[in-house]
Amino acid sequence: MTTSAQAPAGDLSATAARHLLLNMTPNGSLGRAGENLFVVRRGEGPYVDDVDGKRYIDGLSGLYCCQLGYSYAPEFAEAADRQLRELCFSPLWSSSAHPTAIDLSERLSRIAPVDIEHTFFSGGGAEAVETAWKIARRYHALRGEAGRTKAIARSGAYHGLTLGALSLTDDPGLREPYGPGAIETRFVSNTNRFGLAPECTDDETFTSRLLAELEAAILAEGPETIAMLIAEPVQNRGGCITPPEGYWPGLRALADRYGFLLVADEVITAFGRLGEWFGGDLYGARPDIVTVAKGITAGYAPMGATLVSNRVVEVINQPGAVLNHGYTFAGHPLSAAIALRSLEIMERDRILENVRGHQAHLARRMATLVDLPIVGDVRGAGFFYACELTGDLDGGGFSDTARAALVADLIPRRLREAGLLARVYNRANPLVQIAPPLISDRELLDRIADIMAATLDEASARL
Repeated sequence: MTTSAQAPAGDLSATAARHLLLNMTPNGSLGRAGENLFVVRRGEGPYVDDVDGKRYIDGLSGLYCCQLGYSYAPEFAEAADRQLRELCFSPLWSSSAHPTAIDLSERLSRIAPVDIEHTFFSGGGAEAVETAWKIARRYHALRGEAGRTKAIARSGAYHGLTLGALSLTDDPGLREPYGPGAIETRFVSNTNRFGLAPECTDDETFTSRLLAELEAAILAEGPETIAMLIAEPVQNRGGCITPPEGYWPGLRALADRYGFLLVADEVITAFGRLGEWFGGDLYGARPDIVTVAKGITAGYAPMGATLVSNRVVEVINQPGAVLNHGYTFAGHPLSAAIALRSLEIMERDRILENVRGHQAHLARRMATLVDLPIVGDVRGAGFFYACELTGDLDGGGFSDTARAALVADLIPRRLREAGLLARVYNRANPLVQIAPPLISDRELLDRIADIMAATLDEASARL
């Protein structure tokens, strides 16, 4: 019997076109035979191979998940085998738990930001964000402030596609097909300074401007109505947008002054992406709640988690209080065992040190791309970078013809032909983004930068 993993490329693509619905995809554009579908068959190290045997650098770590690349499968298989032979499933439900989830929660408490020592498990990032919202609402209600029903998020932010998380996501194209948002959310400016007034290049000035806008929004909405503010240490959507110095301490000060909770969405930035266990540690973040997923298991199993501070837990765990919230597969023994092994490998093989040792070199290589006519800005941190494309040195933008020819076709096609999987966002200002596996060495990072430079240089020549 031929398995799907062994089937010819054409057969797989045709079967997918008949039966498989992809995420965030115009599935009807795949073609009746799936001729427009890219199918990955296997992975090794920082590479993946397609069904035709062509090898690519996985420049996006799957979808920011595969921190360790693809060569640790034997270790994860051993951890999975041991766990499944002992206990395949037990819910974290109704005064019941299992040792692997308990061990993982304790392990996370040792690397989490200051004062965060509790974990609520889920299946992925959107569920972790939903959990953060429910915990925030419960926290305020138990303190006699049930009127705190609003959230604050940032322009262009993406926090997930479940209805609650979608309310915190600033993209009308994603929200509007599903009607009014479940959470009333006020959006404030993100920390992208590209294209702003020259004085915003100064961190103190820019931070003051952002915090003043935020405080005005809080006062306009009514401080007593705000339950939480959610933000990523480095915002993914919009292209690896880093914060100015003082921004996260300023968020903490406003949260304390007006009584709302501060949530750091670290679904992408946690577990080494920025060279630290938690990206917010780079920027002085002191959140009340942290949401994680993706890298927690290095992509070897699905898992999400919401990490909660002691002061919040003291309220939601008071005698008689019930957190009426949960997921059947939260803290699944298999996923928890995989996460524990991933953390063990990261520590043993000094994965954070690898990022720290190479991040300055990657930053230098990426910075040179801004000299290309098509590139307006390059930004990021750790192993997480984006180029914002502007069409010309004056930022004149792309004509419809150039956008179709370059952004929708030539750039993604040339990157893939050169053997690099990266993300090309065809937005107001298009973006090319990379997030390579954290095991990447200098030679591989140079190869990624070389491919991007050659591709964007060709695109510049065709403007």
